[in-house]
Amino acid sequence: MKRRDEPAIDGEGALVTVTTMFFRIVLLLMAAVPMWGQVEEGELAAGKALYAANCLICHQLNGQGTPGAFPPLAKSDFLVKDLERSIKAVCEGLSGEIVVNGRRYNNSMPPALLNDDQVASVMTYVLNSWGNGGGRVTREQVEEARRETQYPTFRALEEANRYEPLPKAAEGMKIRELARPSVHFTRLAGKKGGGDLYGLALNGDVFAIDRTNGSSRQVLWGRNYINKKLGEPFCAGLCFDSKNRMYVTVNQRNESGTLVTNEVTIFRSTTEEEGEAKEPRSWYRVAYPHGIGGFNHGVHQIAEGPDGMIYVTSGSRTDGNEEGNDPRYWKGGEHELTACIWRFDPAAEVPRLEIYARGLRNAFGFCWNDAGEMFATENGPDANAPEELNRIEKGKHYGFPYQFADWNQKAYPYTPDAPKGLEFTRPIRNLGPDGGRGKPISTFDPHSSPAGIVWLGKSFRGEYGESFLVVRFGQLVETAGDVGFDLLRIRMKEGGDAEVKVLLRPLARPLDLNVADGKIFLLEYTRSVTGKGSMGFPGRILEISF
Repeated sequence: MKRRDEPAIDGEGALVTVTTMFFRIVLLLMAAVPMWGQVEEGELAAGKALYAANCLICHQLNGQGTPGAFPPLAKSDFLVKDLERSIKAVCEGLSGEIVVNGRRYNNSMPPALLNDDQVASVMTYVLNSWGNGGGRVTREQVEEARRETQYPTFRALEEANRYEPLPKAAEGMKIRELARPSVHFTRLAGKKGGGDLYGLALNGDVFAIDRTNGSSRQVLWGRNYINKKLGEPFCAGLCFDSKNRMYVTVNQRNESGTLVTNEVTIFRSTTEEEGEAKEPRSWYRVAYPHGIGGFNHGVHQIAEGPDGMIYVTSGSRTDGNEEGNDPRYWKGGEHELTACIWRFDPAAEVPRLEIYARGLRNAFGFCWNDAGEMFATENGPDANAPEELNRIEKGKHYGFPYQFADWNQKAYPYTPDAPKGLEFTRPIRNLGPDGGRGKPISTFDPHSSPAGIVWLGKSFRGEYGESFLVVRFGQLVETAGDVGFDLLRIRMKEGGDAEVKVLLRPLARPLDLNVADGKIFLLEYTRSVTGKGSMGFPGRILEISF
């Protein structure tokens, strides 16, 4: 007989000892290596960056989608029911009616220009965000799903999404490709004295682009001046004032409180280094209730006016003043800081916000003519109302959310009655021949998404002088057809109406314009010239001269 403290030396005892040691080793390895299916923070960060560049514009920062147009990814039963179909949708796009969380959607989704690893990364991020159930998508899953699509390899998808040929130039116009940015730019800007062109990326990075040869260099890094604890940044405003100080507008979705808020910060550079603006610091900061659904348009363009003041557009937080049904979002419709234009005195170290004009749903771009009159483009609602060009005057109200374009009827059953005594300033009428179906129209085709606008003064020769140029980003709603994707020339007529003519079409999601040294610089956000193309790869900057 063996004592209890003697080691087992027979076959059975040896087997027990080896088995115990094996399981101990396995447990140690499991503690050192993440469990299969457990996703590390670094993986999610990579997927989040890809989501912001490729999916955010339709499905929104919080995955809520756009009601009636783009389905939610947050708590999506579509993802759970058929993950393979969701992967295929990213690889080749998706069209036709689908049902997500009990609601029908009938729009088109373009393919994302992402390789197999990137698709796996962004899908893993989506599965682990916004209340979805978690999990991991592997490269092998993506490869297998992609083989059954119309683009069986990523290379085939790339070939189908090359840069389009330059559009045919109008008479007396020259056009050339200046640069192919490596990231998606949201805004172009330049200094008052000329020199380089500047591009702003979604994350707050700023690049200087040589206007002669298109070479670029990065001059600011968003991570160095934006506080990511307030939420992922969405940056869409960039300008320089008369002292060549740089301004950047930043929106961040803050979920840390009882209600989700939109944190708005206007940064202004404080020093210069070798002629470049450096060390941006918070110049003005404010928070208001974050938009519901996909309608947090946020703060966009910023520019110095002829009066030396700084102007900023603040878009709506709703489609048409609806309350929403999520308890984490404010149900008060529009806020006093939304759907308006702000004004600041740049001489103030602690600036005071002044509301310059109200009733503007989403005025993405604005500029001034030689007479100092301000004009702004405005994006309309999901309802098929024409989109607008407005002459902006201090203290005026431009209708939203009570009235859209030239409509005399309410856009929705819940559209509120206008306050008694409130007068609206109507949009500019488009007399044609282009830019609007049916004449006259106030002002552009529904869903054509008018964006950047610039004024060409008397120094521009012939028919191009003393006129506005406007780019239209193009529709995001399939039922609208391929409206937009163009550059328009707008001449004001006596009585306040406008003559509108297409100068360039098709363009790849044109978003902004900049004028310097007698030339126009046009920003294409991506490469597709139709609503069915991908927004995955960055577009280019075109130079137009006469």
